[in-house]
Formats: sequence, structure tokens, C-alpha cells
Amino acid sequence: MKFLDEAKIFIKSGDGGNGCLSFRHEKFIEYGGPNGGDGGRGGDVFVEAVHDLNTLIDYRYQQHFKAAKGGGGAGYNRTGASGHSVTLKVPVGTQVFEDDGETLIVDMNVAKTTYCLLRGGDGGFGNEHYKSSTNRAPRRADPGWPGEEKWVWLRLKLIADVGLVGLPNAGKSTFLRAVSRTNPKIADYPFTTLHPQLGVVRCFDSEFVVADLPGLISDASLGRGLGHKFLKHTERCGILLHIIDAAQEEPISAYETVRKELRMYNPILSAKPELVAINKIELLDEASIKELINKFKQIGVERIFLMSAASKAGIDPVICELQKVIAFAREQV
Repeated sequence: MKFLDEAKIFIKSGDGGNGCLSFRHEKFIEYGGPNGGDGGRGGDVFVEAVHDLNTLIDYRYQQHFKAAKGGGGAGYNRTGASGHSVTLKVPVGTQVFEDDGETLIVDMNVAKTTYCLLRGGDGGFGNEHYKSSTNRAPRRADPGWPGEEKWVWLRLKLIADVGLVGLPNAGKSTFLRAVSRTNPKIADYPFTTLHPQLGVVRCFDSEFVVADLPGLISDASLGRGLGHKFLKHTERCGILLHIIDAAQEEPISAYETVRKELRMYNPILSAKPELVAINKIELLDEASIKELINKFKQIGVERIFLMSAASKAGIDPVICELQKVIAFAREQV
């Protein structure tokens, strides 16, 4: 299934049904009086957050959603049927914005919650409604009220316990494949991962969700590269696992680049709990590893995990530490 985290759609609630103009016509009843029923109410437009979705791809191929019109009233005081409502099912973490793309309508960050985006129009009154002591035979019946309509933006921010961050080709996808059953694309070139990938990791008797996010580059916070399309997904992650490629020329510079972009995009991101893991340690000798660890300690990174995602060496301590941090965070809620 293709990943899509943004879509623009048109929604319209149903018009109300027309009221009925009718009089009783029965044998032996000379003055039958009005008996026109009211029109039915138009259908509403709802949005519902569901667990089993992680993409907005369904809204690429269908952009117009219209609720049904209410039924018209009928004689014998029969009220028209209400129009059928429309429910938009979206992944948990989807935000709905107005057409301007900035005004937030609702944040669907809790599963099984429903929100009414548009209310259907009320049905018009039939002439029976206007009967009074002074007007025994009203000939007024109202049309139904029109429904509402507008364009809205759907934007998905993935909700995961752990977000994998780092420069392109640092080994994030390899790590995700090693710790879960997810099968992301892996290749020896930058930007192999173009869309976020989710995987479930089991540690002892608990599970947590890991998101493999496309690699950051310098000035990503300004929209360069995948820019905001990547960074917005980090906002919903509870902890960040920063993976560093030990084989690159300047690992410290790579670490500081990612931290800078997180801070510039949203200062809250740089304050999230973070673990630092140096990947591809099989490419370095012991002396080089010690030198690299000392360099990280000089910039304030005290605890560093050494691992090889390709051979799965050193992965278990990383998973256990992530599980401890996540369990502590869940206890605080």
C-alpha cells in the first residue's frame, strides 16, 4: 500500500427535505384541514479515527464526499426520511484543516473518536406546522435548508513510540528490519526511504511502535529535501533514536546537523528524550571506536550505544533501553 500523508478533499452535508403542502381528503369529512408533513434532515459529514489505517491513500482517488439529501414530507403528517450521513475514516493522528491549510478544525489523535465536520440542513416545515386557531387551512410549506460545503485538508502525523532519526543512509531502515517484521527497502544510496515506515517491536512482555523516517539533510527545517514532510512526523514520537553512521567522515557534524534541524523546526523536538546509537561499528577498529566515543562525550553525549544493524550485534541493549524509557513515560500518563 502506498503511503500518503496529505490530501485535500471536498465535503458537503445533505440538504434538508422539502415540507409538504397537503390537505385531508376523506369521505364525510367536509373540512379536512392540513396534514402535510415536515421534510427530513440532511445527512451529516463525520470524520472517525481508526486503528487499522496508516495512510491517506484512499483520498487520492476520491476527493468529493457528499451526504444524502433528506426526504420530502408527505401527506398524513408523514415526515421525510433523514439523509444518510458520510463518515470519513482516517488514521489515528490525522489533523483536519480549513481550506487555508492553517486553521485547525480537529486533531484525531485518539482511536475510535468521531467528530462532526458538517451538519446536514434541517427539513422544511409542512403546512400542518402552520395550522393555528386563526389559520385553519395554511397553504405554506417550506423548502429544506441547504447543507454546508467546503474544502478541507487532511494531514497525517504518525503516532509512534520511537522515531528513528539521522542523516540519509545511516542504517535506520536496516535497524527497523532487524528489530521488527517490517520489510523496508534497503539500498546503498541516500534517500532509499522516501516515506515513513512503521514496525512493531516486542521486548519481553511488551510491545512498542517504531517509525523509520526519511533521512534529514541540512536546512530540512526550511523545507529542503523532504523537509517538513519528514519533520512533522517526529512531533508524535515519544522518544527519538538517533542513528549515526560510524563510517562517514564527520559523525559529530552529522549528529549536530540533525539536532539543529529538529531545534529549528520545533524546539519541543530537541527536548524529547533521545538515545544515540553508532551504527556500522564493524567498519571501525577498537581504537577508532574509542576516539569516536570520546568526541561525542566532549559535546555532552554521555551514553552511547554501539551496534551493527546489518549483523544485529548490539541491538538488544538498544531495544531494552527504549522499552524502559517508553514504560516510564506510559506510567506518567
